[in-house]
Amino acid sequence: MLLDAQHVTKTFGGLVAVNDVSLTVEPGSIVSVIGPNGAGKTTFFNVLTGIYKPTSGRILFDGAEITGLRPDQITQRGIARTFQNIRLFNNMTVLENVLVGMHGRLRAGLWGSLFLTPAVRAEEQSARKRAFELLAFVGLERKHSELAKNLPYGDQRRLEIARAMATQPKLILLDEPTAGMNPQETGEAIHLIRRLRDELGITVILIEHDMRVVMTISERVTVLDYGAKIAEGKPEEIRNNPQVIEAYLGRGAVVA
Repeated sequence: MLLDAQHVTKTFGGLVAVNDVSLTVEPGSIVSVIGPNGAGKTTFFNVLTGIYKPTSGRILFDGAEITGLRPDQITQRGIARTFQNIRLFNNMTVLENVLVGMHGRLRAGLWGSLFLTPAVRAEEQSARKRAFELLAFVGLERKHSELAKNLPYGDQRRLEIARAMATQPKLILLDEPTAGMNPQETGEAIHLIRRLRDELGITVILIEHDMRVVMTISERVTVLDYGAKIAEGKPEEIRNNPQVIEAYLGRGAVVA
């Protein structure tokens, strides 16, 4: 397994936000984590990426334990993410936002940066070339000089994915990547997510509320409710699962 989260629990005082959740993800797969608002999905992502340390449980990635590591250390090992609320550097250009994502992979030290040695200049040129390639992949190469804050909403989502790709991930976690999008933008996002896996070999886990997206793109679906995993399986299995229907629509919907 590329990712193996074992019995992960995260509490905040007396509140159990994530309760004994286990999740395994195979390389080259697209997996969705779904559930009602407040189910613990984003908190679970925050634990996987080091923003929160788990109260208990273990997280293994690519055969090595990453439990309790800092976010930058986890990024270095090959996990990237986007956020439910877009977190771009608004007053930096599109190109600069992608270059920021490459920072952890650059080798230039303080002295090399100060004196602009030939090695540093070559590395900077290589980074710019790669940044343009990533922008071309997400369809933003012609907007490289625009400020991030001036991009339309859908383009900002794509830029956030390009910045995550710049960290050279093996696994990317997308937190509600189609939230707020119109149908055309949603279709383009689905296509882009598939290309991440099919063309770049990046494994994908996404939190998503749009069930059309989940059922279209996912190979496996994990369902959380009140911090606990209540179901897991193929999309068609999840669609008809009574526990899932109850979590979303209430007990009366199951009885009906």
